[in-house]
Amino acid sequence: MLLSAWMLLVLCAPAAQARTYTTETLNYQIVYHWGLIWKHAGNAQLTVKRMADGNYSSQLVARTRSWAEKIYKVRDTLKVTMNPDFTPIRYDKLTHEKSYYAHDVVKFSYADGKTTGHCTRNRKNKPTVNITLQSPGKAYDMLSVFYMLRNLDFGQIPVGKTYTTTIFSGKTKETLTITYKGVQNIKLRDGSKHNAFHVQFSFTQDGRKKSSDDLDTWLSTGEARVPLMFVGKLPIGEVRCYLGGSLND
Repeated sequence: MLLSAWMLLVLCAPAAQARTYTTETLNYQIVYHWGLIWKHAGNAQLTVKRMADGNYSSQLVARTRSWAEKIYKVRDTLKVTMNPDFTPIRYDKLTHEKSYYAHDVVKFSYADGKTTGHCTRNRKNKPTVNITLQSPGKAYDMLSVFYMLRNLDFGQIPVGKTYTTTIFSGKTKETLTITYKGVQNIKLRDGSKHNAFHVQFSFTQDGRKKSSDDLDTWLSTGEARVPLMFVGKLPIGEVRCYLGGSLND
């Protein structure tokens, strides 16, 4: 049985002083890279705010630029409501890619040392599908997991250390393996250089079958642990997301 990464992290990886947010807005440029080709294909914006009840609300919006929409239009949104410890309460994934529309909702509940995800899948011109997912320990979604990651004390984690947790999507339960790769100096698209904590995400189903390509992320070494860059592989080339710019660049 796989334990939640965050259970292991509590036991083995010291957390930093709990980070809190009032509001935060981060903008990213999405760049397609293949060989000598570097093309600014889209923009994304990540926001988080503290609500009156003490919980958090976060949203990630991604959209293609006008030239790229002639090839493949994307308007995707991830939303999550989180408890003060960044465990998710409700996760929404809204997908609009070319002519495809979808809305997945996961409502999280916690009891008896387990996390249950009550999932609703909505597709255009198709009946609504309800699915229940369950995992021992804590489970997350692809947005809330980054806020937990930003609260780790990387200075106390050995390079190469690997942890495992569970991610609920609208239909599946994925195993997320998180590997800490150490501090690296990276260069952003604006030419600025930064020391950053390098973390690699690997996704599998049933603990064995690879369900998607690895995702690499680099977090600033400063107090805020800002995500500076993401790199994901594609069948041809890769996608890089760099901190900087604005949603409408």
